[in-house]
Amino acid sequence: METTKANTAVITSEELLAHWQGHRGLTRRLIEAFPEQEFFDYSIGGMRPFADMVQELLAIAVPGLREITGSKTEELKEHIEHGKQKAHILKLWDEATEELNQLWGQIPVERFHEHILAFGQYEGSVWSTIFYFIDNEIHHRGQGYVYLRSLGIEPPFFWER
Repeated sequence: METTKANTAVITSEELLAHWQGHRGLTRRLIEAFPEQEFFDYSIGGMRPFADMVQELLAIAVPGLREITGSKTEELKEHIEHGKQKAHILKLWDEATEELNQLWGQIPVERFHEHILAFGQYEGSVWSTIFYFIDNEIHHRGQGYVYLRSLGIEPPFFWER
C-alpha cells in the first residue's frame, strides 16, 4: 500500500509572525523597565550593556528580512546613534516592528525552505535564519532579565507575550 505524504504546515506564516511579534513586544517592555542610565551603562561579568544588545537586535531583524525579501545583502551594523536616549531606541524599535510587519507579507510561503546566506556570512534556510533572529532576541532578553533583577527591578513576566 502506497501512501502520499501530505504537505501540511504545523504553523502558518502568520502564526510565526505573531509569535515573533509577541517576543518583540515583551522585549520592548523589558527596555521600558530599565532606568535610563543603566540601560546604556550597566553591565555584569563583562557582558555588554542592554542597550548594546538591543542595537544588535535592531541590526538583525529588519535588515535580515529586507535581505530575505530580495534586497541586496546588507552589512551588519550594530551601532546606532542614540544620544543615550532610551526614547530614541524605543522609537527605532517601534519603527522596526512596523517595517517587519510590512516585509513579512513579501515572503512567499515556498521561500521559507530556500537556502540563503544572511548578511553574506550565515548559511541556513529562510526559516532557520528567522528562528535564529528570534532565538537571539530571547537570549539577549534573558541577559536583560538578569540585569534588571540585579538592580532590584521586577522584569515583565516572560509568559505575557
